[in-house]
Amino acid sequence: MADLGAACLWMGLALAAYSCFASVGGQLRGSTALVDSGRKASYVLVVALLVSTLSLVQSFIARDFSLQYVAEHSNLAMPNIFTWVAFYAGNEGSLLYIAFALSVMAALAIWLAPASTRPTLAWTTAILMLIEVFFLAVMGFMANPFAKLPFPVPDGQGINPLLTHFGMFFHPPALMAGLVGISIPMAFSLGSLIGGKGGDEWIDAGRAWGVGIWALLAAGLLLGSWWAYTILGWGGFWFWDPVENAAFMPWIALTAFVHSIMVQKRRGMFRMWNIVLIDVAFGLALYGMFMNRGGPVPSVHSFGASTLGWVFLLFLAFGVIVPLAIFFWRYDRMKSAQSLDSMLSRESAFLVNNLLLLGIGFATLWGTVYPLLSRLFAEQEITVARPFYDQVNGPLMLGLVLLMGVGPLLPWRRANLRSLQRALQIPGTAALVTVAVLLVVGIRQPYAVVGFGLCALVTASIVSEWVRGTMARRRSVGDNPAVGFVRLILANRPRYGGYIVHLAVVMVALGVVGQSFYGVQRDVALMPGESVTVQDYTLEYVDTTALAFSDRTEFRTTVEVYRDGELLETMHPQRTFHPAFNMASTRAAIRSTPVEDFYVVPSENREDGAVGFRILVNPLVWWMWVAGPVMIFGTVVALWPTRAPVRRPVVVPSPAPGAAD
Repeated sequence: MADLGAACLWMGLALAAYSCFASVGGQLRGSTALVDSGRKASYVLVVALLVSTLSLVQSFIARDFSLQYVAEHSNLAMPNIFTWVAFYAGNEGSLLYIAFALSVMAALAIWLAPASTRPTLAWTTAILMLIEVFFLAVMGFMANPFAKLPFPVPDGQGINPLLTHFGMFFHPPALMAGLVGISIPMAFSLGSLIGGKGGDEWIDAGRAWGVGIWALLAAGLLLGSWWAYTILGWGGFWFWDPVENAAFMPWIALTAFVHSIMVQKRRGMFRMWNIVLIDVAFGLALYGMFMNRGGPVPSVHSFGASTLGWVFLLFLAFGVIVPLAIFFWRYDRMKSAQSLDSMLSRESAFLVNNLLLLGIGFATLWGTVYPLLSRLFAEQEITVARPFYDQVNGPLMLGLVLLMGVGPLLPWRRANLRSLQRALQIPGTAALVTVAVLLVVGIRQPYAVVGFGLCALVTASIVSEWVRGTMARRRSVGDNPAVGFVRLILANRPRYGGYIVHLAVVMVALGVVGQSFYGVQRDVALMPGESVTVQDYTLEYVDTTALAFSDRTEFRTTVEVYRDGELLETMHPQRTFHPAFNMASTRAAIRSTPVEDFYVVPSENREDGAVGFRILVNPLVWWMWVAGPVMIFGTVVALWPTRAPVRRPVVVPSPAPGAAD
């Protein structure tokens, strides 16, 4: 199987290179047959990389320790369920996964490409296959997952303990596929420019793939937050870690793009701006891959790190300079069809939204690279900690939430203050009432009050739009409210799907504000039978059981949680020590409700029998995890194709016999 996988890997490199050259050559020579040949080669590439991927997975299942990669990332004690995780646990396997994911997405993008992109589709194919060539060449010559050891070993080193978590089945593959998937809308835009088209030919494909990849990255980020929350033991869901930032920044740029592309589709505006946005997103995605594969900043997320950093740094430079050069080459062909009519309009709201998003992205980039710059120029590393990100990005994010509530209420082209005031009556009242209630109950932290008020504004804005539209359908066609609401959503899926996604963002904001400003943490050491009170909860430590396995020792702890003297739940947090990695992993026990989480994680086992505990009460975090499915549902609604209306032939009655002409 390993030999078959290696052969298919080299076959994939040959297919990707052929597809690239055939697409370019066919386009330059005007040879339709050669262009079609290059396109079909991109389809066959999927089969070759699928066989290569399955071969590596089978090597893990068979525990083929003659392969260096299998020996480094699995052992005999690893359950088979973690085979898929071990597959991309290191650099070589994750590169194979990225190449396979890109081949699937590229084949679908080429196959489903709209008719408007057909004249330049060969250039799009060539760009995607060139990116494939890079990943496959790196594997073939520098990081081959099928490389063999001189002598097979009896057992492997094992999988990284932090990866043995349910979230790892989805978090890394979603982020890796999302980062490389940004190349799809980028390739459509760049292919259109190379082909001499500077208009709107590519925006349908760019929007559909941009929104889909955006949702994939968002899901990956949320799953990563959940993983950090449950396994890292520090009780939080975001740490502004360099690799966290490297995944967050392209998502921010892509968020700006998927909003801005709507203006181009509706009004023919922002053509240059959208090209810049998707190029920035692609450059930041390449930066993320560089940081995670040999980047100079250590991180708990850098599982695929290697000595290949310089290769990805060169690819990053290529991926930034070449699109920029093509942009300036075709600059004169991208003039917008319309200009901005008024600063008080939906178009201007989208523009301000983009500026805020890019401000967050570049502030995060500066905080991420500043330690590297300080090490390079000042010969000492100055770390940028969480307070910098919170103080800079916090107000910008509040501004974004405000725009989420106000922007959809603005009409296209031009609005006036009176119409805006009328549209904001219900949402504004909801926000003011929320703020008043919070102040009455004693919540007075300024950022928290503003944040909750803005969440109420956005929610009321969306709900009022739905109610208004549903009532209009009832008056016009007689639909009952339930049927009318569903038909309202289906009648304008991109708009109302976007509203559902906005509700998911509000849920995330609730969790962030609640935990950031009102979370409570207590670190204690308890002997069996001792208890501690944290807010309304009393935790009693019962006992710890130690279980020895061939590759680890598990300390399974039992605690009882009481409120008002009544037992709420018996919880079982866990701490595991892995001698081969000289590290410990934890499993937090969490009692989660829509109001708050009660979070317990063991931090150490002392020789005197005491156990250290970190206990947290995190308000509203539950809403963050609910936001993920809501966001995916909204994205599906927004992207679901609309059935084209059936055109029935008009039957003209024949004139009666003998009728006059």
